Amino acid sequence: MTLGTSSPSWPGLAVIDKRPDGMVEAELRAVEFGHRAGAGLGFDRLFLSASFRKAITTADGRTRRSRLAPPEDTARGMWLALDHLYPGLVRDFGAEDLTIGAPECRSWLRVKEAGTGRWDVTGDGPRDIWAEIQNAAARWRAAGEPAAYRLHLGPDGVQRATSPNGTLTWQLPRTPGDSR
Repeated sequence: MTLGTSSPSWPGLAVIDKRPDGMVEAELRAVEFGHRAGAGLGFDRLFLSASFRKAITTADGRTRRSRLAPPEDTARGMWLALDHLYPGLVRDFGAEDLTIGAPECRSWLRVKEAGTGRWDVTGDGPRDIWAEIQNAAARWRAAGEPAAYRLHLGPDGVQRATSPNGTLTWQLPRTPGDSR
């Protein structure tokens, strides 16, 4: 099943297996596509509104030069971790360059290649989305660049995802109506 997250931009697939001995094993896999439930969640949670996309495209913001490359789109395990470590980000996959917004606080980020090994990072708002991406990427690399995480379904109702080497972990959020 697709695991609901704070953003549909980087879906996770929860795979739960009950072994013949009765043990239950669960894994959270980073995937390219997943079901995006929309009922009652709000359009901005699913996609950046047209007005916000336009603001991101036309706004000046603050630009800085970086030698740190943005993570590749194929680093799905990193993007999945970002979604859980720094909730509320939505990617505009229709944009020419890496474009991410945080609709709740109106923070945004555009990253454009500016020559070999250099990127112009432009953003605005209270969140430093570039720092969040780089922090999540560093933690993901230290965890061995996993594409899948172990899911721990605790008897106390606490659920968390952990990298195979145990260095990257986060607690899964409760969902509305969750009786844990």
